[in-house]
Amino acid sequence: MSKVVTFNRTGGSEVLEVVDVQVPAPSANEVQIRVKAIGLNRAEIMYRNGQYVIVPEFPARLGYEAAGTVEAVGENVKDLAKGDLVSVIPSFMFSEYGMYGEIVNAPVHAVVKQPENLSFEQAAASWMMHVTAFGALVEYGNLQAGQNVVIRAASSSVGLAAIQIANMLGAKTHCTDPHLRKT
Repeated sequence: MSKVVTFNRTGGSEVLEVVDVQVPAPSANEVQIRVKAIGLNRAEIMYRNGQYVIVPEFPARLGYEAAGTVEAVGENVKDLAKGDLVSVIPSFMFSEYGMYGEIVNAPVHAVVKQPENLSFEQAAASWMMHVTAFGALVEYGNLQAGQNVVIRAASSSVGLAAIQIANMLGAKTHCTDPHLRKT
């Protein structure tokens, strides 16, 4: 049995419940993870409140980001093995998987080996902001070395990730943060 967080109606944190479930063995192309840390982000709060791009189907689960150790691997999983330290990249829908649990299954395409220099907490809390910033700057914006980029809300987690990515690419950053303005 594993404790997992679920909810059966939309609302604030009071709708969350911790329940015991039997987590099935991982299916083909899945990895089972003993979770050591999870990342929390706005998308999860919006989903729980019924304000996200998809509507929860109850009972619903939460969690895009996690870090832990591999417990088992499903068929077709080649590069991961029991005991590996891993983290989960947010690249699936809440209706498919949820990472808020002691033991969870995740799609192998979203599981990466954790760098040795990161703690579980750091690994679990780094993906969402970097994936968001990378998508905006590189995939959609095609940011190149020498170009200028204005980063608003620069002190936010996505803003800080955007600064790191822009600097890595050799772009010139110009940062603002409306929350830090004096009135």
